[in-house]
Amino acid sequence: MPLLLASTSRYRRELLERLRLPFHIARPDVEESPLPGEDSIALAQRLAQAKAAAIAVQHPESWVIGADQVAELNGQPVGKPGHREAALAQLGAMSGQQVRFHTALCLLHGERRLEALDTTTVRFRELTAAEIGRYLDAEQPFDCAGSFKSEGLGITLFEAIESSDPTALIGLPLIALSRLLREAGFELP
Repeated sequence: MPLLLASTSRYRRELLERLRLPFHIARPDVEESPLPGEDSIALAQRLAQAKAAAIAVQHPESWVIGADQVAELNGQPVGKPGHREAALAQLGAMSGQQVRFHTALCLLHGERRLEALDTTTVRFRELTAAEIGRYLDAEQPFDCAGSFKSEGLGITLFEAIESSDPTALIGLPLIALSRLLREAGFELP
């Protein structure tokens, strides 16, 4: 069965490669702005579905994986910073706080849709402006929700991570995805 990842994220691609299933990548063209009154969970789920649907229409013979992650600080979504100044502000706001990362999955083929949601809580330690600056200089995580890479030096910013799936924080919860793929008929070890 053909498998497509509806994402050009190198992080998601590298995670999916761990499952050793052949797959292709397609770029979904999806507007990612939150809708009025939309909470972080609903936003992540809607975007994962929309990304999968955008590619499934073009490739009806394939199973399509859509995924999206929304960080939430004090009930508000936190996006990708895009540049250093925004990352400084994000990490400064997260210092000493708990941030929840909602990672939604949608596996789509025709009318069949399988979904999962993982929520990971990250407790940030108290961070100084100098620590934040050194971290940003070292990793430049401007394309990452929350302004860090937990698989790299970003781990030094935390007191704790509470999660049922360590890959979820990177952007693709492989435990949940493996379950969905098995349910769809893919053979995994």
